[in-house]
Amino acid sequence: MNLILLFGDDFDPQGHAVLRDSRRLEHILKIHRAGLGDTLRVAQVEGLMGTGTIIDINTGSITLEVHLTQQPPPPSNIHMILGLPRPPMLKRTLQTIAALGVKQLTLLQSARVEKSYWQSPQLHPEKIHAELLLGLEQGCDTRFPVIHWAKRFRPFVEDELPKLMQTHDALLAHPYVTTPCPTETNRPTLLAIGPEGGFIDNEIAMLTKAGFQGVTLGERIMRVETVVPYLLGRLGG
Repeated sequence: MNLILLFGDDFDPQGHAVLRDSRRLEHILKIHRAGLGDTLRVAQVEGLMGTGTIIDINTGSITLEVHLTQQPPPPSNIHMILGLPRPPMLKRTLQTIAALGVKQLTLLQSARVEKSYWQSPQLHPEKIHAELLLGLEQGCDTRFPVIHWAKRFRPFVEDELPKLMQTHDALLAHPYVTTPCPTETNRPTLLAIGPEGGFIDNEIAMLTKAGFQGVTLGERIMRVETVVPYLLGRLGG
């Protein structure tokens, strides 16, 4: 982890952070190989970033003197709408979007999404939280993305998208159009990405009618785990 994230219940009455969970302890001691007096990059979840100096190491705990003065990186202006991927791919995608600063993700049912995916243990809140946490630690950010659920395609497009379209531009990633994907966007932008196999023609028509512009990265067909960071990097949002 590039950043040790601290939660509210880590802090004692003196304002020191006392870490007791094995994951962070093992990382600090075995990966960072840190000892008394060493300083680590730390941040409070949903708060500021800064440094933590190790002032005590005991069996089962590490105490840090914390100084938090730095704002986290600015959030992405991309609200991603993603056809629900297969569970293993979803794990990697959640980490990626958190690392790259996406703060709004809608997971969408579409024709090529197997309904069994919605029953996956990977969608349990604690599993999602764990993957997002890994992404924030990697990308050095403190603010968790908000995950929205859209388990029915048509009601989402007809009932929810119109409100979002009032404040966002809208791009639909699709390999079989001719308009190149923009190289950057400074405006709030909805970015729709289909599941494996893509959106079907009827879904593309509905999104286009709603105001989405089809854009392409070229002729290559990419996996979701490849196209997500590619698009986010290209749009620079």
